[in-house]
Parts: sequence; structure tokens; C-alpha cells
Amino acid sequence: MRNAVIWLALLAWGTVSVDAQRDKHVVGINAEPEDGEQPRNSEHYVAQDLEDDMVDWDKQSVDQQSHADVTSNLTPGDEFTQDKHAQFTSEELAHQANELYEKALRFMERGKGHGEEGKRAAYRLIDEAHKLGHNDAKKLTAFAHLFGDRARWSIEEARKLLFELEEIGSPDAQLALGFMHATGIGFSQSNQAKALVYYMFSALGGNPLAQMAMGYRYHSGVGVPQNCETSLSYYQQVAKKVAESVKFSTGLAVQRIRLTDENEPTLQSTSSPINPDLLEYYRYLADKGDLSAQFGLGQIYLSGGRGVEQNFELARKYFSTAAEAGHGGAFALLGKMYLDGTSVTPQDNHTAMQFFIKSAEKGNPSGQAGLGIMYYQGRSVSKDYEKAYRYFTHAAEQGWVDGQLYLGEMLYKGFPTKSGIRRDFKGAVKQFQLAAQNGHVLAYYNLGQMHATGTGVTRSCNNAVELFKNVAERGRWSEKLMEAYNAYKNDHRDAAAMKYLFMGELGYEAAQTNVAYILDKGEADSLFPESRENILERAIVHWQRAANQEYPLARIKLGDYHYYGWGTKTDYKQAAQNYKLAADRHAAAQAMFNLGFMHEQGLGITKDLHLAKRFYDMAAEHSTDAIVPVTLALSKLALIFLVEQLNTNPVIAYAEKMIGPYWDIVAIAVLLIIPTLYFMQRHLGRRNEIE
Repeated sequence: MRNAVIWLALLAWGTVSVDAQRDKHVVGINAEPEDGEQPRNSEHYVAQDLEDDMVDWDKQSVDQQSHADVTSNLTPGDEFTQDKHAQFTSEELAHQANELYEKALRFMERGKGHGEEGKRAAYRLIDEAHKLGHNDAKKLTAFAHLFGDRARWSIEEARKLLFELEEIGSPDAQLALGFMHATGIGFSQSNQAKALVYYMFSALGGNPLAQMAMGYRYHSGVGVPQNCETSLSYYQQVAKKVAESVKFSTGLAVQRIRLTDENEPTLQSTSSPINPDLLEYYRYLADKGDLSAQFGLGQIYLSGGRGVEQNFELARKYFSTAAEAGHGGAFALLGKMYLDGTSVTPQDNHTAMQFFIKSAEKGNPSGQAGLGIMYYQGRSVSKDYEKAYRYFTHAAEQGWVDGQLYLGEMLYKGFPTKSGIRRDFKGAVKQFQLAAQNGHVLAYYNLGQMHATGTGVTRSCNNAVELFKNVAERGRWSEKLMEAYNAYKNDHRDAAAMKYLFMGELGYEAAQTNVAYILDKGEADSLFPESRENILERAIVHWQRAANQEYPLARIKLGDYHYYGWGTKTDYKQAAQNYKLAADRHAAAQAMFNLGFMHEQGLGITKDLHLAKRFYDMAAEHSTDAIVPVTLALSKLALIFLVEQLNTNPVIAYAEKMIGPYWDIVAIAVLLIIPTLYFMQRHLGRRNEIE
């Protein structure tokens, strides 16, 4: 039981590190490094460093900063651009409209606890601002109608408003219209050419989601020829925007939950939601004083993920409780929350430094990395690159992701210190790779930059695109994935399908998988009031896109669609090719079993019973769930082998030659006649004896 709690803590910690966040200071690997001596192998003592820190701390003035006024730069999301407002008839009217709009955004802001009531209140205010001529409010109204975020869902109303906004050059409206043309939503049929034009103009207008859509299209060849360099140019812009907004610890985890994970037990992944009963059990343990449960729950609520909503209040509660009992990791994460600033922990360098020191005193690598950042960026203390380097090295040597990232940055740049920290591109690549293995978004970004420019590594456009795509998909707009999942769980299947369809256009594999799954199950009848065949034609497109992004179940589904002729013509050869890819690349047991059957029957591939047996055996080796069907298949195969051996027997061959191809029927008839005559003869003999 205790091990399960520790497992939860480690799992939650992994969730945090997957989207490890940091302050707005972006890793500046584009800057020219400074010359200096080669970096040394440090053998410093953390205890001595801490004593020096306390001295430095006493010498520094406290520079506590108040929490920024959220009304100064409220935006509905990083994906929206600022549209020009309509010409208001008076300044008073303009002020009134802006006031209503900003108030609505405060209701919509995450973590405020307003729930559905707050959402409804926000849209009432947006409606009022829209009526006064506020174009940003009109835009939010249009998107709400498009995605079903309102009680009244009207695609026709959304299209009308979007065309009005498109006339004034709104990049966001162009994005939405591109999506509608690409999918045929709101139009009689899809038009990829028009979609491309709208996406392109939206991307030129600075909309990051349109840039993602263009990057994905050129990367995968959707409606355009594949062009890695063009894809790279689009994804690089979005990745830079995401990297600039990344914080040290309080970012939101990307909820890549696939609906198939809940219905395909042989292909379960770590993206599936945490069982609510299990989560409640950990809350019970935490309330009883279990440190591991307190710390693990704090991490889950800090970043969200696995179906759990991000909640800074609960994160602070559990971290504070664990810190009171002396948990070093809890001290560190409280420090990160104050360093970033949240709705419940105002940005405060002084408090952050205190927590980092307490954590580092316990040898915690997260606390050491936090102190390194304070010295590296000069927060509450003077900049000291030597101390920063030492702390990052201590943390990195313990495998801590933040230490690896910042150590890589320092090695990339180089700093003219007494000890001489020279730039070392190879060393930087090594540290960034370690941090990327631990899921740090900025490590992906830095490696993307190095692969794009050929710095420290051989230039690779494909690697750079994959890395930048990974970063781009961690933007704030990824929240829509969780919105879609919640809509699906609340039986709003059409709204879920619409949001997944939109995110799939941007290149999210999980969204492509989910919309294909919903179409496959026929669960979006209102959104797609089409024939079953037309819906399957839509579904196969999204299975294909997800399969191209190496999701094994999508590849198997693609094989099934070609095998059974769902949404396409029956093509056994194409089905076998997809099963072969799933078996070779992902060791998928289902694909192996299917290949065994196709070899057994000679469907689309050579009939070969020995290969069939080999694939059946492989399926059983890779999945215990395949043992029963494999046993039945092998039993059938054994009978086929027996019949084949009989057919090759010389006596059988002679009988076939003498009697003909139907010798077996003659033989069966003879075998039946002989015992019949025997029993008749015995019966007649007994009657004669009686008489």
C-alpha cells in the first residue's frame, strides 16, 4: 500500500517534469556565447554553498513584487490575436464595451472557481459587449457557437459572424473559416484549396494555431506537397511563442487522453485518466498524514494531467502540509510557485529563496536547481554564474531535469568567470538530451534550435520539425483537448467531436484518434447527419493521419478498414501492409494475429501455413490476452496440417488417380455402407434363430 503511494508520487512527479516549466526567461541559445575557459568538473560541497547563500541573503534587500494586475493584459488565450475594434460612436461606449469584455475574461480565467455559473455569466457579458460593437467579443461569440460552448449551438450563426470579422482581416476568423472549409463544417463540402488560403493568411497575421496547421500540412503532405523546410519555418515560430511563455513550474500539463485507451486494454497508455476512487484514496492517506501522498497530490494539482484539473489552491495546501513535516521536495515546489506567481501565491522572490534554501539544505535537487536559477538570473541576490553553475551541476548529477536544462544552457553560452565556463556545444547537447528524456519542454526547444542550425549536431530538418512540433503542442491552447474529453464524458458527443476535429487539423495525434473513434462508433449524428458510408470515409482519413504519427491502434484500424471495405474499397494487400507496419514498428499483438490469419487464408499475401503459425506464436508472446484466440487458431491450423499430410499420402494419391477428385466422398460412402450391411446381416441372423 505504501509502495502504491510512492508510485503515485513518482507518477505525479513525472507528470510535472513532462511539462516542466520555468520563468519567462527563455533559454537564449540563439545568443552569441561568450568566450572563456573550458568548463571544469566541479567537486563542491553543498553545505558550504548554503552557508555562503545565507550570508548573501542577509546582504540583499528584499525585493518582493506584488502580483500583477490581471486586468492589464487579459486575453482569452494565447491562440487569439488582437483584432481592431469597431469605430465606437463615443469614448464612453468604447469604455463600457471594453469594461464588459475584460470582466467576462476574468470570469473565464482558469482557477477562479466560477465553474459553469461563471462561464454562463461570462458569455452574458460577452453578448453585451458584442452588441456594443466590440469585435473581440464578437469573435468569442463566434467561436462559442462553432464549438458548442453555449447553450445555443449554431454553426450558421458562427459562420455569419466569422465572415463579418474576416472582412476586417481578423486572423482568428480566417483560422476558423479555414477549419470549416477543410472539414466541410458549415459548407456543403470540404474545400482544401480554400482552407489552405485561409490558413495561410491567418498564419501571416500571426495566429499560432494557423501556423501549426500550415506546419502540419507541409510536414505530412496534407493538401500540399511535403516540404520539411517550409514546415520548419511555421513550427519554429509557434515553438518560440510557447517557449517565451513557459514558466518554471506552474504550467499546465498536456492532457493527451485517447478515448481508445479506455476501450483497448491491450494498448493502454499512461495518458488514461486516474481512477477517481484511487485519487480519493490518496486524498484519504494525505489527510491521515502520509507525506508521499501529500507530495504526490500536490504535484498532480500543480500541473493537472491524467484527467485532473489544475488547482493551485489544493497544490499549495498539500505542499504546505508536507513542508511542515520537513519534505524537501515540497519546499522546492512551494518555492517554484512563489517564483512564478499564481492566483494563490503572489510572485515573491524573497519567499521563493527561503523555500529553495530549506529544500537544498535537505539535499533536494529541485531546491538546488531553484537556488541556481536565483543566482543565474539575479533574483534577490546578485548574479553569480559560478554558484549557479555549481548548483545546476549538483542537481544534474542527481538526474534532476531543471539542473540538466540550465547546465546545458550555461555550457551552450559560456561565461567568463574565475573558474572559466567555456561554451561546449557537445556538452550542451548531452544535457539538453537528458532533460528532454525527462520531458522538459525547453529542452525540446533548445534541441530543435540546434538541429535546425546544425550547432553541436549534424543539421536535420526532420528532427528539428519533430522537436518544434512537440513544443508547439504544449501551448495553452492544448487545454481544448481536456475540454473535448470532458464534453465527451458528459455525453456532449457532437461538441467533443467538433473540438477534436479542430485540434486534429492542428496536428494533434490524440485528437485525430479521438475524432476517428467517435465517427467509427457513430456518436456524432447531429454534427454529421450523413450516411454510414460517408461517416466511415471521414473516419478513415483521421485514422490515416493518426497512423502516420505512429499510433499503433490507428494503424491496425486502418488495416481493418481496408480488410472489411469500410469507407474504402476492400483491399487485402493494403490491409496486410498496415498490419505489417503495426507489427514491425510497434510489436502489436493484434496485427500479428491478423497477419497470421491472412497468411493462413492467403488473403492479400502468400498463403503460407508456417508463416501463419509463426505470427500466431508471436502474438501470444507479446500479449497474454492473445493466448486464447491463438490457441484456437493453432488448433485449427493443426487440423489443416493433418489434412495436408493425408493429401500427400501415396495411398490417397492413388485413390484420387483411380476414382477421381471426389474419392473422399466415395470412401465415406463405402465406410458407411460396410457397417450398415454388417448390422443388417446380424439383425437378420438373429431373426432366423428366433424363428
